Amino acid sequence: MDKIVDNPHDDGYHRLRAAIVAGDLQPNERLVELDLSERLGIGRTAIRTALVRLESEGLVERERHRGAKVRLVDEQEAGEILQARAVLEGLAARQAALRATDADIAELRRIVAGLRTLLDAGDLLGASDEQAVLHRTVLELSGHATAHRLILALNSQIVRFQYRTILVPGRPERSHEEHSAIVDAIAARDPEAAEAAMRHHLANVAGTLPARR
Repeated sequence: MDKIVDNPHDDGYHRLRAAIVAGDLQPNERLVELDLSERLGIGRTAIRTALVRLESEGLVERERHRGAKVRLVDEQEAGEILQARAVLEGLAARQAALRATDADIAELRRIVAGLRTLLDAGDLLGASDEQAVLHRTVLELSGHATAHRLILALNSQIVRFQYRTILVPGRPERSHEEHSAIVDAIAARDPEAAEAAMRHHLANVAGTLPARR
């Protein structure tokens, strides 16, 4: 069997993307090829290729005569991204309601129960992570590859807002109710209700973001 050779350009892309999404590289931070090459232990050609790909994903932007930097997503754009996610994730919830097995529904119930436990313990950041698990699970159950790809790209652009909304007073309990409603609709195999519940939830998330002044 032929040996599969890893593509160093793909490795550079994934490692640089992970650094941006994780916040190791901050919004508006300059992305100097030589510095990144030394920091990540990746060749400059691979870094250059990665920057082009990340620019197409909206994570990097280039300024004439100034080079590349991590693109800053402000509150207004984050709200727009959440609006787009509401449509796509609503579709995913609809499809999940049509496709979910009893075992799938049991897994969704388990995640919601875990979310309840984290909220009762006051672990808001852990609860935020568990909410993300629920969204990913619904997306996977949908079987909709295009929605999956688009949603992941949108999510990566607003990762810095991930923990912000659950810290809004009163929001954790409302969020838990909304997630429970999504799962209940999927469990009932009601695609219209599942889509509506997901859209309602993400509209409320967008409403917690401060308006751009």
